[in-house]
Amino acid sequence: MKDWNQWKNILWILAGNTAYALAVVMFILPGGLITGGTTGLALFFYHQLGIPIQAFVTIFNVTMFLVGAAVLGKTFALTTVISTFYYPLILSVFQKLPVLGKVTDDSLLAVIFAGLLIGGGIGVVIRSGASTGGMDIPPLVLNKKTGVSVSGAMNVMDTAILLLQIVCSDREKVLYGILLVLIYTSVLNKVLLLGQAKMQVKIVSEHYEEINQAIASELDRGVTLFRSRTGHLKRDGYVVMSVVNNRELVQMNQLIQKIDPQAFIVIHQVNEVRGRGFTLKKEYD
Repeated sequence: MKDWNQWKNILWILAGNTAYALAVVMFILPGGLITGGTTGLALFFYHQLGIPIQAFVTIFNVTMFLVGAAVLGKTFALTTVISTFYYPLILSVFQKLPVLGKVTDDSLLAVIFAGLLIGGGIGVVIRSGASTGGMDIPPLVLNKKTGVSVSGAMNVMDTAILLLQIVCSDREKVLYGILLVLIYTSVLNKVLLLGQAKMQVKIVSEHYEEINQAIASELDRGVTLFRSRTGHLKRDGYVVMSVVNNRELVQMNQLIQKIDPQAFIVIHQVNEVRGRGFTLKKEYD
């Protein structure tokens, strides 16, 4: 099973990098779009110096890989090596296939679909415990050496790369580039949270013990009781807290309303839940 999980992660890493390469070949290059990251930097040097994109990406990725391996260690190197070498390879292959040429003349459509492919591609790579390499590495190195926020450093670098391309692109292209970064960042966040987000429910009720038993027996979900005191009447009691998925939330609401229509309920989304019943199998003593 462990070997299968490792192979599955490798397949997802390859699929993610393939999606990224398709976005570049089918939408970014034909549409003359600009973007951040290693690809954005490669586009700048391609327009200014005529350096082939795949050649620049290969050299830059290998250089960053060596820097990352030296500073961040062997574990980092092992999770990044596939993306470092596979992405420029598949990019060069796709560029030679006529069938993967320009798909649309509409720049907005190109931005949207490129953003979907890039965000989805990077997302599945990161979910597989790997890195896409390239411009992902400098922020990680800076974070380790200086404590600078990874996300903050990435935003600054992406913005700098976009501004750098002003010299070879008109203002409209820069605006499309900003929109592209916003789209793939949003998609990336969605992919990272896909299947992980759950709903945390807190219930304040005088019938806390009945609610506790009902959730455990009818929904088969764990429950935690927090000792509490009301602010106005100073009544002691317990707050019932449980975590469920979206489908179970409806059932829980109906269950609580049936026991106590006056119950005070607070519901909010949590990004990830780990432990028994979610990432671990349910076990009973």
